[in-house]
Amino acid sequence: MDADELDWNRSLREQWEFHWNHQIRARLDGLTDDEYFWSPVPDAWSVRPRGTSTAPVQVGAGDFTIDYALPQPVPAAFSTIAWRLGHVIVGVLAARNASHFGAPAASYETWEYAPSAATALDQLQAQLDVWLAGVRGLGEAGLRVPVGAKEPYPELPMADLVLHIHRELIHHLSEVCLLRDLYLHTKSATNGATR
Repeated sequence: MDADELDWNRSLREQWEFHWNHQIRARLDGLTDDEYFWSPVPDAWSVRPRGTSTAPVQVGAGDFTIDYALPQPVPAAFSTIAWRLGHVIVGVLAARNASHFGAPAASYETWEYAPSAATALDQLQAQLDVWLAGVRGLGEAGLRVPVGAKEPYPELPMADLVLHIHRELIHHLSEVCLLRDLYLHTKSATNGATR
């Protein structure tokens, strides 16, 4: 098959969809609120009820806020599953969905962070659906269009942004799976808990 005949849009979508369907989605099933908020180290960044954080910066529009700092600390702060999902939902997906696919405006400051694991997973699925529909709608020609001023490297084509977002999803959601494993082994070692 000639490279010009390949459906690059489908290939880019399948890069993420395969990983989601065969490696990540089932690993997120049954995520509990205890796992979602669990902090394996002191002072980990998380999503917390408004007014309860000690992080340098806490933002969010609802009853919960997300922790962060500017500039980023060195070494980077450790973060909980709640924080990592908040980052993926808002910073990786919702902001890009707003910038490129007509979704409502979204930022760390204006987001209503999930107070539970189930709500976070619903938010994640909703943003993934918008993202994949948006990428599908680009077709082949849209993948070649520069991302524009909404991104740090405006001259790069949308295909590069799609690859970047998929790397971010694979990276951060794999971290979530690792934290679930750590939670299981830590909790079962201390109190016999199983999942």
